[in-house]
Amino acid sequence: MPFALLLLGVAVFAQGTSEFMLSGLVPDIARDLGVSVPAAGALTSAFAVGMVAGAPLVAGLARRWPRRGALLGFLGVFLAVHVLGAVTDSFGVLVVTRVVGALANAGFLAVALVTAAAMAGPQAKGRATSVLLGGVTLACVVGVPAGALLGQLWGWRAAFWAVVLVSLPAVAAVARSVPGGAADAERPALRGELRALRSPRLQVTLVLGALVNGATFCSFTYLAPLVTKVTGLESGWVPVVLALFGAGAFVGVVLGGRFADRRAGAVLAWGGGALCLGWGALALGAGTPAVTLGLVLVQGALSFGVGSTLIARALYAAPGAPTLAGGFATAAFNVGAALGPWLGGTAIGAGYGYRAPLWVSAVLVALSLVVAGCVGGRREGRAGGRPVRASPSA
Repeated sequence: MPFALLLLGVAVFAQGTSEFMLSGLVPDIARDLGVSVPAAGALTSAFAVGMVAGAPLVAGLARRWPRRGALLGFLGVFLAVHVLGAVTDSFGVLVVTRVVGALANAGFLAVALVTAAAMAGPQAKGRATSVLLGGVTLACVVGVPAGALLGQLWGWRAAFWAVVLVSLPAVAAVARSVPGGAADAERPALRGELRALRSPRLQVTLVLGALVNGATFCSFTYLAPLVTKVTGLESGWVPVVLALFGAGAFVGVVLGGRFADRRAGAVLAWGGGALCLGWGALALGAGTPAVTLGLVLVQGALSFGVGSTLIARALYAAPGAPTLAGGFATAAFNVGAALGPWLGGTAIGAGYGYRAPLWVSAVLVALSLVVAGCVGGRREGRAGGRPVRASPSA
């Protein structure tokens, strides 16, 4: 695997830290800028909206640019808005920086997915995807707690400066290590990419990605109250549980990358089934600390193992849309990341308790399995009952 992929992973780590770190900084931001806590919490929503809307849009705009130039441009914008966010005293300006930062993040990730797949080779897209998503999982395990600690020690602005400092080496690394020029000339026309996006296999994969990622963030968002209210552990255990989930996610991404290129169907079928059962088992056994701690680790691994495989499958499903496929995959997963917590919060608000998000997650994964099963059955029917030849995207 090219070393440049690891350098792209460093940039994704910095951007993932920026996306998630506000969870520990909202009270300080609200107090410093003189707004309410719910208003400060809207900064997270602003970033999510920017990711969903920006991924396909910015990827489409950037498709004519050399990939190295596009990556450097997105990183430059990302750095600039974080510097502005770190020095501003205006909440309105801070909101704008979060939206623009999300657009830059979405564009970078969409182009990085395609660049990584091209650098790794046509049969190693799963492994390339796992390297990039490893940056996201490390952001959950290391970056977010570190950002919260910096906020406690030196204020929320220190966390923004830290993201800038981590991103700077990535700029130099991309400029020196990411190839450009010849590979960019082979990019298909926009009309051809748009036609390729109509692939039923791609569209189904995006739906599955939204459902699985929705299940992941539905439960992940409410792990803290689950641990303290249902499991009965002290609040000091919450960072431990979050770290366990993140550690499991990192393992899942690594293992998913090893099998996504050759055994994607098996990963999705067996991993998806285990993921569905695991959410239900956690809901039933959440009152026992050992069960909670063990299954949180397992569910983190399964969630990101299946999720990373689906992203790789999206790239395989649309070879004619190398740039836009990555953008739409990013958008679909962020739709799930926004929808899942809302569904979990709705279930809690309806009085079903803090186990409810786990059951919602189980239902979402079960729905993804039903959709995949129906599509697979229809495909076999069209083939006249003959087995469909295996491929990396199968």
